[in-house]
Amino acid sequence: MAGGAVTVSLKEKAAQRPKHINESTAVRIVLISIALLFLVAVVLLPLLSVFVEAFKKGTDVYFAALRDPDALSALKLTLTTAVIAVPLNTVFGVAAAWAITKFRFRGKNILITLIDLPFAVSPVISGLVFVLLFGAQGFFGPWLADHDIHILFALPAIVLATTFVTFPFVARELIPLMQAQGVQEEEAAASLGAKGWQIFWRVTLPNIKWGLLYGVILCNARAMGEFGAVSVVSGHIRGETNTLPLHIEILYNEYQFAASFAVASLLVMLAVLTLIIKSFIEWRTNAKSPERSADDAH
Repeated sequence: MAGGAVTVSLKEKAAQRPKHINESTAVRIVLISIALLFLVAVVLLPLLSVFVEAFKKGTDVYFAALRDPDALSALKLTLTTAVIAVPLNTVFGVAAAWAITKFRFRGKNILITLIDLPFAVSPVISGLVFVLLFGAQGFFGPWLADHDIHILFALPAIVLATTFVTFPFVARELIPLMQAQGVQEEEAAASLGAKGWQIFWRVTLPNIKWGLLYGVILCNARAMGEFGAVSVVSGHIRGETNTLPLHIEILYNEYQFAASFAVASLLVMLAVLTLIIKSFIEWRTNAKSPERSADDAH
């Protein structure tokens, strides 16, 4: 079409939809109201209450809690764990999604089931698995003790537990995306003489980049907020093995409510930042769709 991109108004789209999915205005208002009320009651109000409690005793107490050495240590450990675990899960997620969607092999369904395993297993159980492996009475415990290698109650165990809990996010975001795209473009590139890495960098990666970023952001958000598995393997050593969620729990149990909510607000702000980046990626992804539709129309 020579007149530029094809645009379809919302009214025309609504008219094209089957009548059985065109609900009345009253039904739409009721459904939207229920959704908004639920979100306000379950999500927005609790989050706002965190900031209200954090600033209840003034800004001096708030910033003093954030400047506390234990809080800074917990923040550093949380970010360090995320910096290590997220790239590991990114590499695994891309490799697993590529293998599952691009190749045929025995055990594919078993691999998919194993990827979903952390969603079904309690994080506490995930932490106990590493205690059974690396604890003093665990499978590798005696050997680690003989060689003075510290896994449990140290950074390695925290990273391992976080990686285990968060590894499905990138893979689960990419698998349906890559299945929908198929293998036609990769096969065309291979027929033109492209090698494996060339196909990945020039064909596969550009097609999955927004889905990959989306999965990485979700993985990072869960890594920073993980509590159950990390609580089991960390040992709760103050100033050394406490992440932000564990530090918040300790402050709350010690009745330092203002300090605990102050640190919690920091974790909320990190989550909000993640949400903003996620929304930006969704916007960019949706912005690409009309361009592709217009190209297809031409």
